Amino acid sequence: MPANTATIQKSTFDFLKKLAANNDRDWFNAHRAQFEQAKENVEGFMDALILKMNTHDQLETPSGKKGLYRIYNDVRFSKDKAPYNPRFAGYLRRVKPLLRGGYYIWIKPGASRVGCGFGNPNADDLKRIREDISLNYADWKKLLKSKGIVTNFGQMEGNQVKTTPRGFSPDDPAIDLLRFKQYWFERSFTDAEVLAPTFLQQVNQTYKSIRPFFDYVSEVLTTDANGEPLF
Repeated sequence: MPANTATIQKSTFDFLKKLAANNDRDWFNAHRAQFEQAKENVEGFMDALILKMNTHDQLETPSGKKGLYRIYNDVRFSKDKAPYNPRFAGYLRRVKPLLRGGYYIWIKPGASRVGCGFGNPNADDLKRIREDISLNYADWKKLLKSKGIVTNFGQMEGNQVKTTPRGFSPDDPAIDLLRFKQYWFERSFTDAEVLAPTFLQQVNQTYKSIRPFFDYVSEVLTTDANGEPLF
């Protein structure tokens, strides 16, 4: 599907709505053809999105098929025993180790959104980020108040510790940001926006707006405290 015409089809939303109302294996197997058609639509959309994004970023996810999550629920450790998750969701990886952060997308009637950032940084990365926040608090405040972030995401989200991270002072001027253990940004879209021909461009521009943040944190995570490259 050409990048300039890739759209989420209404039939894809219709399938997801029906799946939400008939979340069982018999119904799904009887409507597998509609599922395959809807999945192909979303894969095509993601293929087009990858093409657009690779003009301003470097992704290692090669295709929508590779980036799309399975629709099946893992019910082993979940209270929700419904066999399917009535959404299409995917993840686009940046080229590691130099480019950090990632891009997520959820296509779901009434709850579509995109997300990006650092959802689960490992312990070493989290420590390095916090050290930089403490040293360069003014730069972080300026970055998080940039027009692109405020316009598209509002503010940074993510889980936080309730007190003070180990190794830092409760009196640190940056304590409000030091408590974060996730560095996450989300933007929601209405059903009308998702089904509009401009959705691809909107998602691309939304992801593009986070690049100054990604570039900054990527530099932090690929250099030591003296600014020397780690890779």
